[in-house]
Amino acid sequence: MSSLFSNWSFDPAVVVVGVLVVAHEVGLARLNGRSTPARAHRRRLRSIFFYAGMALLVVAVASPLDYWAGEYFYVHMIQHIVLSFYVPMLVVAGAPWLPLLFAVPVGTRRRLGRAMMLGGAAKGWHALGRFALDPWVALIALNAVMVLWHVPAAFDLAERNQLVHVYLAHASFLIAGTLFWLQIIPSHPATPKMTPLWQGGAIIGTNIVMFVLAMSMSLFTSTSWYSVYDHVAGVTLSPFADQQLGAAILWVCGDFWAVPALVIVIRRAIDQEGGLADAVDRLFHRAPATMLGD
Repeated sequence: MSSLFSNWSFDPAVVVVGVLVVAHEVGLARLNGRSTPARAHRRRLRSIFFYAGMALLVVAVASPLDYWAGEYFYVHMIQHIVLSFYVPMLVVAGAPWLPLLFAVPVGTRRRLGRAMMLGGAAKGWHALGRFALDPWVALIALNAVMVLWHVPAAFDLAERNQLVHVYLAHASFLIAGTLFWLQIIPSHPATPKMTPLWQGGAIIGTNIVMFVLAMSMSLFTSTSWYSVYDHVAGVTLSPFADQQLGAAILWVCGDFWAVPALVIVIRRAIDQEGGLADAVDRLFHRAPATMLGD
């Protein structure tokens, strides 16, 4: 039990989480003052997901999980999956965008809105927004981030340099994961643009990338990739065995997020298209089977 209460550390993300939680509550209060009780209740229910995501972020970067990630590669893989998939999933489901916007004083909010919508840099802001929220950009970004930060040179650099570790590696996992889940989960006022079949393909494709990465770390090599784990004092687990465990974590935990998400997307396709076969037919521009005669 002592391991649960010792080895907590400070991470700049804790300050960010505190600011976001306070701002979210301020924004909720302002929105609720101008909304019906039913809408206020829906926002409060969504906020539970957002706060769960914030709590999970603190656990990932400041709890003993972060400490043991520096000792064991397989624990580090748990941390990466939490930051890339589970924290962003909860944040997107919590839809904190409007409450955070309304936390900004109205005068400042209007000036920022005019500058971004009508100012000289408006076209640049619009182009950046379209690029960042493009479904294909989001899909490629998450998979690229996951692969690139597991390249040995990049991984070892992040482990040896805390600025790279916190502000580049962790931040890129969170941002890319959030952009990815915005293509899957409705996050008021944003709604996914792509079809459920595209969403299912994105989930399966991302899981395949994790599967190939896991096999590369375990089945396609016989040595440890990461020099930072070669000589960790007090660790009796061999670096390669540690790496194999980490690969298993990537492999198995990929199913933990992918399978439930895929089930939801399939049900969404059935609801929207009238049946899975009809959804496939529509994808290939064929007349749905339910519209054809006997």
